[in-house]
Amino acid sequence: MIRKSIGLRGRMNGIVMGILFTFHFSLFTSCTSTPTDVVMQDTLPDIYPDYVGVTIPAEIAPLNFNGADDGIDCIDVVVKGSKGGELHAQGDVADFDIDDWHQLTLQNKGGELTFTVCMRQDAQWKQYKDFKVYVSPYAIDEWGLTYRRIAPGYEVFSKMGLYQRDLSTFDEYPIIENTQVPGMCVNCHSAHQTDPSRFVFHVRGDHGATMFQIDGQREWLKASNEQLGGSMVYPYWHPSGKYCAFSTNQTRQGFHVVPNERIEVFDLSSDVFVYDPATHEIIKDSLLSTKDWSENSPVFSPDGKTLYYMTCHQQDYPMHYKDEQYNLCKIAFNPEAGTYGERVDTIFNAVAMGKSLTWPRPSYDGKYILFTLMDYGYFSIWHEESEQWLLDLSTGEARELKEINSPKADSYHNWTTNSRWIVFTSRRDDGLYSRLYLASIDDKGRFSKPFMLPQRHPKEYYDESVYSFNTPDFTKAKVEFDAHEAGREISSDKRAEVKVRP
Repeated sequence: MIRKSIGLRGRMNGIVMGILFTFHFSLFTSCTSTPTDVVMQDTLPDIYPDYVGVTIPAEIAPLNFNGADDGIDCIDVVVKGSKGGELHAQGDVADFDIDDWHQLTLQNKGGELTFTVCMRQDAQWKQYKDFKVYVSPYAIDEWGLTYRRIAPGYEVFSKMGLYQRDLSTFDEYPIIENTQVPGMCVNCHSAHQTDPSRFVFHVRGDHGATMFQIDGQREWLKASNEQLGGSMVYPYWHPSGKYCAFSTNQTRQGFHVVPNERIEVFDLSSDVFVYDPATHEIIKDSLLSTKDWSENSPVFSPDGKTLYYMTCHQQDYPMHYKDEQYNLCKIAFNPEAGTYGERVDTIFNAVAMGKSLTWPRPSYDGKYILFTLMDYGYFSIWHEESEQWLLDLSTGEARELKEINSPKADSYHNWTTNSRWIVFTSRRDDGLYSRLYLASIDDKGRFSKPFMLPQRHPKEYYDESVYSFNTPDFTKAKVEFDAHEAGREISSDKRAEVKVRP
């Protein structure tokens, strides 16, 4: 017993000494001192996310970053504005004070910030070439973003939901999550020109519905209507707020066995229509509900007098799913009468290029339509070859956006209402998860280098996240939504009836 006690005491003393040694060693190597014995490097710093040379709005949250190499144990950063002001951050991550950051960016609006970065690895400090970040003269004019976060699974929804993020801070808030109703999937959300006072989203599952919230008043429409032959999905509000365009889709999924092609989504059929929330009427037209063609993803022009949508010739699914290719079409719309024009025009022929077009989004100033181009289909988030293109409506010319595209899937996108900024999803980070990126557009239609949505601890956040972002949009204000009460309403199966306008 005596020998055992002495042995135990010895082991305890060893543990205590080890703890003390670790404590003193951590103090000695802590990231609290000015870099010394610095070795100059003739290269730019390798940082995560890559913010070198990006253009930002003055209102954006701080561009916190890590060293891309996991061996970096300390970062020291000095930021100087071309119009004055200076910031300093030091730690295992460059973590800038939010108020000080905004004071610097607002002071340098229309100017630039110069970053001087030192990194310590293996007890050696290295200073890298300075890089610049440009502060746009154009405000983003939006409170934040809305988006869906979902795990990349196929058979069960896992935890997912609609969320919103304050762009000036790192604060994220749930709008609604599927924990409100087990087995529920929420998707296809849209606000009226980023104004959440008119907000719509679709619920899939046993208690499926399409939700409208207008000036705080909610109602739930039947998820599937026999007169439509499907659900009300892919909404887009008319600029007046009086109407909302939808497509109705009989969606199917297919699964690949090759690593670069994981899932395919196609429609057995789909049609386009406009819905009047005040009268609960669906406005259909034979030109938008054809037998042998699938019409999909409608959007209104900024003046509300044109309805753009995608269309493709229906195929024998699933055998010929790779022949499903969409063009971009338009039809006139009379908002006073709620009627359509008498002809359909193709404004971008992707099929002639051997391609398929999806996700058209007009800029609110009426100059452009941003869209995604890929080999086939329309569910671009799983297509590695998907690219963003820009159609100039004044010239009819379209070009690939090489300045913002990547070798991985670049997809879902939306505009700010001042038509100066876009948000989009991309898998360029790791090829597996879709992240959110922002970019600005200049007067000549050229985009700046995209930057990843900032997070307070970016590497930790994205390494630990098991969710993909999709269907992002801007929002002028925080979406006010009672998720608890909405969950009860979904479970009640109380639904408003809709009818087709005679």
